[in-house]
Amino acid sequence: MKYNPNEIEAKWQKYWAENQTFAAKNNSEKPKHYVLDMFPYPSGAGLHVGHPLGYIASDVYSRFKRHQGFNVLHPMGYDSFGLPAEQYAIQTGQRPEDTTRVNIDGGVDKEGKQIAGYRKQLDKIGFSFDWAREVRTSNPDYYKHTQWIFIQLFNSWYCRKQGKAFDISELVTVFEESGNALVEAVCDDNVAIFTADEWNSYSEDQKEKILLQYRLTYLAETEVNWCPGLGTVLANDEIVNGVSERGGFPVIRKKMTQWSMRISAYAERLLEGLNDIDWSESIKESQRNWIGKSVGALVTFNVKDHNEVIEVFTTRPDTIFGVTFMTLAPEHDLVAKITTPEQKAEVEAYIEKTAKRSERERMADVKTISGVFTGAYAEHPFTKEPIPVWIGDYVLAGYGTGAVMAVPCGDERDYAFANFFKGLKGMPEIKNIFANVDISEAAYGSKDNVEIANSDFLNGLNYKEGTKKAIAKLEEIGQGTGKTNYRLRDAVFSRQRYWGEPFPVYYVNGLPKMIDTQHLPIILPEVEKYLPTEDGLPPLGNAAVWAWDTKQNKVVNTDLVDNVSVFPLELNTMPGWAGSSWYWMRYMDAHNENEFASKEALAYWENVDLYIGGSEHATGHLLYSRFWNKFLKDKGFAPTEEPFKKLINQGMILGTSAFVYRLEGTNTFVSKNKIGDQKVQPIHADVSMVNSSDELNVEKFKAWREDYADAEFILDDNGKYIVGREVEKMSKSKYNVVTPDDICDEYGADTLRLYEMFLGPLEQAKPWNTAGISGVFGFLKKLWRLYFDENGLIVNNDEPTKDNLKSLHKTIKKVGEDIENFSFNTSVSQFMICVNELSSQNCHSRAILEPLAILVSPYAPHIAEELWSQLGHTTSISEVSFPIFEEKHLIETNKEYPVSFNGKMRFTIELPLDLTKEQIEEIVMKDERTQKHLDGRTPNKVIIVPGKIINLVG
Repeated sequence: MKYNPNEIEAKWQKYWAENQTFAAKNNSEKPKHYVLDMFPYPSGAGLHVGHPLGYIASDVYSRFKRHQGFNVLHPMGYDSFGLPAEQYAIQTGQRPEDTTRVNIDGGVDKEGKQIAGYRKQLDKIGFSFDWAREVRTSNPDYYKHTQWIFIQLFNSWYCRKQGKAFDISELVTVFEESGNALVEAVCDDNVAIFTADEWNSYSEDQKEKILLQYRLTYLAETEVNWCPGLGTVLANDEIVNGVSERGGFPVIRKKMTQWSMRISAYAERLLEGLNDIDWSESIKESQRNWIGKSVGALVTFNVKDHNEVIEVFTTRPDTIFGVTFMTLAPEHDLVAKITTPEQKAEVEAYIEKTAKRSERERMADVKTISGVFTGAYAEHPFTKEPIPVWIGDYVLAGYGTGAVMAVPCGDERDYAFANFFKGLKGMPEIKNIFANVDISEAAYGSKDNVEIANSDFLNGLNYKEGTKKAIAKLEEIGQGTGKTNYRLRDAVFSRQRYWGEPFPVYYVNGLPKMIDTQHLPIILPEVEKYLPTEDGLPPLGNAAVWAWDTKQNKVVNTDLVDNVSVFPLELNTMPGWAGSSWYWMRYMDAHNENEFASKEALAYWENVDLYIGGSEHATGHLLYSRFWNKFLKDKGFAPTEEPFKKLINQGMILGTSAFVYRLEGTNTFVSKNKIGDQKVQPIHADVSMVNSSDELNVEKFKAWREDYADAEFILDDNGKYIVGREVEKMSKSKYNVVTPDDICDEYGADTLRLYEMFLGPLEQAKPWNTAGISGVFGFLKKLWRLYFDENGLIVNNDEPTKDNLKSLHKTIKKVGEDIENFSFNTSVSQFMICVNELSSQNCHSRAILEPLAILVSPYAPHIAEELWSQLGHTTSISEVSFPIFEEKHLIETNKEYPVSFNGKMRFTIELPLDLTKEQIEEIVMKDERTQKHLDGRTPNKVIIVPGKIINLVG
């Protein structure tokens, strides 16, 4: 009976689907275990072999936990809103919802492209997903709840005193009773103080404007990364070297009115929560750096000849007397107000230039020094000396206050700036305020061993003493206060795109109003084109039906807007991270129409026990998800503070690219071995045209592209064209993509699963090499032969030998430990060792082979199910208990001793390990082989080392 993976795998995938084998229950006597993958964006390109790595690992773990008796939730869905579908829509005119659906379900798009479909590709690999809980973030029945969460955020404020969010109505009550003077809330800067009487006298519009300064999601004019080529605002992590990651379009800084999320309110909780979760230190450190907690002082500098002040946050108030100049971000609101007429042209030119650089680029570029003097001066809070005010792009408007008090003697960047502009008007000599420190060559940035000098009342103090006293004096004169600051900024939550969640917002007198939750979802309307309108409005400005009728409570024609009962709806859409910031909770109760998940489901599943995904989400998705989870916890919806208990970042599977070499200026390609000193241009070739011996199929290559049809080739002496090889990121543009479908068709999904786990440690990057697949396929065939020969099943009921049991229990121990430690590659090695040992032992015992099938099941589930079924079982192997390791089978009770005569080994003898020297000697001396070698002689000495050697001398 031959191993036929395609037939076996189709059979069991059908069985799992029909029997809902992996459906999790929302109430069970079993303990729960929630295993989650970061869900994919469904692109038309489909999966390559690098994509399933994390999914296979999570599937192995999920199946293992089922064997251990857990009720496992292992769901899958699609992060299906996003820029790529919209860009494709703009290029081809196809509706994003249509292309997204085809990308998921498979089929032919309107361009005639055959799309494999994510779902079919995933099913082919044999994942134990609970598909009954599938979510798609672009489905209205999903984003209805995203809209609901947005409304909850809008209707909430954050109390600093209690450290949590509350309903906005509670804040209104406080305002009505006592005004806002004593309110400790996270809010906009410079909120005006008012009394209860003043609040109660305000109009409804005035009250709404004030409340927007406190709400957790709010409208504000924000400095954003505007990408004209994509027609939208981008997050920092969507920009690379000043251009958009997708499409490579230029990005500029621009002020726009945007929805923002007050994630900064949760900065301290986001920091503290990192202590309670099992994540890698590198990811935790990324989040700590992004949140960027700093303890110091907020200092106010008056601007000379103006009624303006410059606020600066500094972690070194002890260096206040070392301030030599000040630097504002080019985007700072004060720049236009304080710049002198003489400096105006230079300042405006500089601002225009820096608008083309992204924040990330400006932060990373520590070598380029640039800036312009504004002509204005600030006043030192203590000495009243004039301090020149510059602008420089190393200061960012959104970090701190967007202003820096430059102390060059204590900061390398300030030192470099001061020296670069040394001697120019507006750049004084550097002041040194450190005793016994030479700053002629470099700044002294250390806080340790500091003695303050040339600093009036701070002279002779160290860093800690100086900081404390400086803050006290600043507070005394009303020009500063102690403050804890965070680098984390509020997150922009608007996109000027079509393909995203619509906001449940309409506008009355220019102020946002929330649509009542009972009328959700507000469904994305049809538009004729997906580009911005001619007057620059977002694509929803093209919608013919996009206004809110407050009497009928429904979306109506845009031309019915009368601002009496019919009002304009929000034209922006939510960003891509909206739907992915809470999706794990929807899986808990995916078909609940009334709530995002029931209290019972949330209470049962609580949070994710194991989360697997890429490290590229360290400061985006993972931070936003934690923020939303904490907010929902505050509001009594989420049961836990943290969404993901344990996080593992899988490494990348790299492609092995193939290169052909074209002689410069010709259409002649020379084999790698024949290049010599010739000048060649390396060109990527499709790896599907190259065999495992690196030989190019020349005819296929010539037929690949029209410009290669008449190419000539300089071959090796054996008539072969040998390509070059290089390990790179797997990508369509490098023609090094290997699809899982091809591997599954040729070798089977179990081979693919085992091979991906065998490649190396899960968290490390590793190159793909298709040549290694055949070895893993050979292992599965060898495993099969333990159970079958040409005539059928050969499993018997023989008692297993000690060696059989030893091989099995070594494997039980190793595989169990490896899965718990996520060392999947060493498990596969152990399977190979075990099967080799059992084959050499000629083992066909049911007592060994039944548990072996269970051990293999998490990794190669299809073959395991077939073996289990052929052994006579009528139910799935998936929930059979994991074999129990018994130590006794690994304890050696006997020892095979080499018996030597005068140092030469003549034969071996197996003896119990608990025998004494005397007992061993008696047995050996009576052995007929000993008698034969001695030939009547008596040895002079018998040397015995128990458990090691026996040597007869003389």
